[in-house]
Amino acid sequence: MDPVATLQRWGRDYWSNGGWGQRFNLWLADDNPQPYNSWGNGAAMRVSAAGLLGTSLEHALELAYRVTVITHDHPEGIKGAQATTAAIWLARNRQSAEEIRQALVARFGYDLEQTVDEIRPGYKFTESSKDSVPQALICALEATDFEDAVRNAVSIGGDSDTIAAIAGSVAEARFGIPDDIAAKAWSYLPVDMRAVMTDLYKKA
Repeated sequence: MDPVATLQRWGRDYWSNGGWGQRFNLWLADDNPQPYNSWGNGAAMRVSAAGLLGTSLEHALELAYRVTVITHDHPEGIKGAQATTAAIWLARNRQSAEEIRQALVARFGYDLEQTVDEIRPGYKFTESSKDSVPQALICALEATDFEDAVRNAVSIGGDSDTIAAIAGSVAEARFGIPDDIAAKAWSYLPVDMRAVMTDLYKKA
């Protein structure tokens, strides 16, 4: 399946929801969409399926690259998406939080030494991947369960929906999602999204 055509179809189907960034909005509208050198965190927010479907770490990173480079072809945009994917894949393969942290530092060079409490006081809104993906990963790796990861992400402020989406995707791989939270989230999804999610989890 062509990732460009698929992403455009979903984006256009739910255009009325609003909330797209300006450049992504223009990309959705373009009949010949091209990557726009984005270093933003949007790619990391949407990449979790690569971590679920990868048959190896390298395969997962390749999937992440393929679905990211269609818009976010800046090295920092790709790096953020691949680091998120790596964290998910490693968590699904029973690596500990410390093992995941060490692997991400070694491969991607992120500084993951801060704690959530240290990030929170001075953290500011940014869409920059390099200034938000590490923070989101820390929120997930420091967490004690899924809800704690999401609460960590919301608590630091900034681009909270994106931070929580990234942290939540890693936390799901670490802990799973509690049934009550999953049921509530499922109730918000339209039928076409439920079908895609059902298929994804069967394949994963």
